[in-house]
Amino acid sequence: MAGNIQRENQHSIADWAKTTFGPVHDPAVLVERAELELFELKEAVAKGDAVEVGKETADVVILLHRLLDQFQLTLETQINQKMAENRKRNWIAKGDGTGHHVA
Repeated sequence: MAGNIQRENQHSIADWAKTTFGPVHDPAVLVERAELELFELKEAVAKGDAVEVGKETADVVILLHRLLDQFQLTLETQINQKMAENRKRNWIAKGDGTGHHVA
């Protein structure tokens, strides 16, 4: 069955969403929906439910693809640019798998 799954990209996701839900008149609604999906992701993580973690993470990324499409941006380009910036910064680890930059 996995062989029959369509390989998606930002353009195909944005097109599907526009056809399915209509055009976005206010991109802030996509952010609000992503917040809801993040809450559901947090619940799935708390339960240790790997299947739901995958699904909820995908929901968040789908919304982010659609949001970036509204601004004619691509997630891949934005990630690459941000990682180039992050790699130049100095970081302090918090000891919990996260941290913050100092420069």
